[in-house]
Amino acid sequence: MGDRCRDDSPHTVNIDITQSLADRAYFSDTQGVSILTLPPALTLSPRPLQRAQSLHEQTYQTLRTAILSGELAAGDRLVETQLAALLQVSRTPIREAIRQLQRENLITTDQHGALRVAMLSVTDAAHLYDCRIALEQVSVAAACRHASPSQLEQIDLAIQQAERTITQEPHQLTHYQLLHMDYQFHRLLAESAGNPWLVLLLDQVFDKMTLLRLRTMQHNPRVLEIGSEHRQIYVAIRDRNATVAVQAIQTHLIASKERVTREIEQIGRDEG
Repeated sequence: MGDRCRDDSPHTVNIDITQSLADRAYFSDTQGVSILTLPPALTLSPRPLQRAQSLHEQTYQTLRTAILSGELAAGDRLVETQLAALLQVSRTPIREAIRQLQRENLITTDQHGALRVAMLSVTDAAHLYDCRIALEQVSVAAACRHASPSQLEQIDLAIQQAERTITQEPHQLTHYQLLHMDYQFHRLLAESAGNPWLVLLLDQVFDKMTLLRLRTMQHNPRVLEIGSEHRQIYVAIRDRNATVAVQAIQTHLIASKERVTREIEQIGRDEG
C-alpha cells in the first residue's frame, strides 16, 4: 500500500452523519451536514447517532461513507477522541469501526503511528486495475450468456442516465455522484453475470479504486469516461457477442488505467 503522508495542516470536510452508504448511493435530498476539521480539532453541532442499529455498525458506516465519498480525503489524519466527540459515542465503537476499516485497507497507520485515510500509490493503482481487468473480462463474458432482458434494460437505462448527465452543461453532480454512476454500470454488468462471488470480489476492488479515482478527479475531472465506451460494451452484451464484449471492456479499462496512473504521477510531482 502507498504510505505517503500528508502534513498536519487543517483540512475541512463536510460529513453527512445521518445517511448510510446505501442512502448516499441514491443521493437523497435529505441533508444533515456537519463540519469536521482535521486536525487539530473537530468542530460541529452535537449530533448523536440514531440508535436503530448497533453503535458499531452506525459508526462504521458513517466513517466508511465519509471516506468513499471523499469527505475524508486520502491522507487525512483520524483522531479517535475527536471522532468520538463528533458522533457523540464512546471511543469503543470508534476503535472497532477503525479496525474494520483497516482490515478493508481504507485506513492505514503512518510511520509515526497516526491513523490516516489510505493514500494509494501508482503501484497500488496498477495492481488494482490489473485485478479489475481480469475480473471484468469474466463478468462481461458471463453476462453475454446469462443477462436477462430486464437486466439488459437496467444496463441500458443506466447508460442513458449517464449520457444525459454528461451532455448537460454545467451538470450539478459531485465527483462522488459521477463515480457512482460509473460504478452502477459496472456493478450491473457483474450482477447480470449470475455469479455472486464475482460481485463480491469486484465490490472490494471498487471500494479501493474509489479512493484513487476521487483523488484524480479532483485534480482532473476529465479522467472519468462514462459515455461512448459504456455503450459499446452494452451493445456487445446485448448481441451476446462475448469476444467483442471482452475486447471492449479490456480496451475501456486499460484506457482508464492509463489516465488514472498518469494523473497520480502528476499529483505526486505537483505535491512534491
